[in-house]
Amino acid sequence: MGLFDIFTGVKRPPADRAPAPADDLRQALLAVNRESAPFRVVPCDDDRCDFVAEWRIVDARWYEIFAKAGLKKVFRVKMRLDEARHELRAVEEEYSVEWRAGVPHLSLAASGFRGRKSEVSFGTAYAFTEELRPGQVYKYRFNSAELKKPLQEAALGAGWTWRPVAFGKL
Repeated sequence: MGLFDIFTGVKRPPADRAPAPADDLRQALLAVNRESAPFRVVPCDDDRCDFVAEWRIVDARWYEIFAKAGLKKVFRVKMRLDEARHELRAVEEEYSVEWRAGVPHLSLAASGFRGRKSEVSFGTAYAFTEELRPGQVYKYRFNSAELKKPLQEAALGAGWTWRPVAFGKL
């Protein structure tokens, strides 16, 4: 790994790992999904990317936790497979969250952020529980690395390079 890769966030597979076919990487990205994760990986619904990984902020099972966490910003990772170079190109986009009656409303952040970002939110709350005793009501930790790391591992495991993109074409 070169100094340039460290600064840009590029992650390369081991030199002895041959790149797998693109379909194998597609399956590996979708395999990152699990019911207990606060994020999901899905195919893009437009031509601007191949996959998107995003926090489950609009999922009814999760948005109460996100609302209690007081999240004001969330981000998602859009990905495109570059089959010629065996690269998974990724761009991160930040969104502002406005809570209306406990339901999230997403809008693009005024800052217009696009590039690489690390973010961590955590907290806990104590109150009287159902047993009428003080106890922990909820505990959360949202770390952008929790979303990016499994995607990077899927790419590297398939012998593909993970290439963050800030200014170029996805």
